[in-house]
Amino acid sequence: MYQLWFHRLSSFRQITSFLPMPGVINRFAVIFADALLSLYFRYCGLSKSVVDLDDNQTTMHIWTPTNRYCNKPNLVLIHGFGGNSKWQFLFQVRELSRDFNVYIPDLVFFGESYSLKPDRSVRFQANCVCNGMKKMKVDKFSVYAISYGGFVGYRMAEMHEDMVEKMVIVSSGIVCKYDRKLEHVEKIGRSVVDLLVAKTPEDLRMLCRISIHKYDVGRWIPDCFLWGFIHSECCRKEKEELVEELLREKHEVDVPILAQETLLIWGENDTVFPLDWAYQLQRHLGGKSKLEIIRNVGHAVNFEAPYSLNRYITSFVLGCA
Repeated sequence: MYQLWFHRLSSFRQITSFLPMPGVINRFAVIFADALLSLYFRYCGLSKSVVDLDDNQTTMHIWTPTNRYCNKPNLVLIHGFGGNSKWQFLFQVRELSRDFNVYIPDLVFFGESYSLKPDRSVRFQANCVCNGMKKMKVDKFSVYAISYGGFVGYRMAEMHEDMVEKMVIVSSGIVCKYDRKLEHVEKIGRSVVDLLVAKTPEDLRMLCRISIHKYDVGRWIPDCFLWGFIHSECCRKEKEELVEELLREKHEVDVPILAQETLLIWGENDTVFPLDWAYQLQRHLGGKSKLEIIRNVGHAVNFEAPYSLNRYITSFVLGCA
């Protein structure tokens, strides 16, 4: 437990450490933007909670409803790679919080969530989220999970079937065969680890180019902000290990058919997890699944079409579809 508190203090020290002046300025811009996002989340009716799990080695950071309403269903949002959860659900949190008690955890090694355990599997992440929800005394909820979070959410639904009521998976190549996954990685032409745990501004720009279909957003972001984003990212080694573990796992070998009703949502022009992977996952899940395709968007549906995404999620979870 003392080691966990040491990690929190170390994270703060990393942010406030003395750096060359350009590094201080670069990092300050990202810290300021992150603080504004925290204020916005509070404006949307969420509060910051930190829970220590029963293993005494893991701490989870979770955005939770300031006021929980019994007439609203619970919805857990699971992020992918790319900053903490605030950056990924910025355009969705206000609208979704009107219809749901929204819970947004930072996965382990993202944001303020951390563990001393060596496990880097999506099963471990899934258990941590569900155990964190139990600590929050939330026993039933639906899940909306995107990209890497989709792998985690799928395992949550498998291992904690009694907790997960409905499942929404957005752009996640869960049942792609191992050899095809490696072939696709080679086509990208860059190290997946370097893209997801960026080392240079060009790595981040490349990630934006392959994730966002309509606009080349990365070209308009100055280097100083991108360097600040890179310098502010914590647990880089652990995140690299998460990516390497994901690439090693042969998911198609032991992926069960979920008992829950499942909605799949995909961008028509997704080049990270191509559209035919969505059809493959739908065939695997069978009759309890439904696929919605959002036209003229890529992998980052949560940035390119957040309002359409919200409508699909809300109508499905509330049973209005």
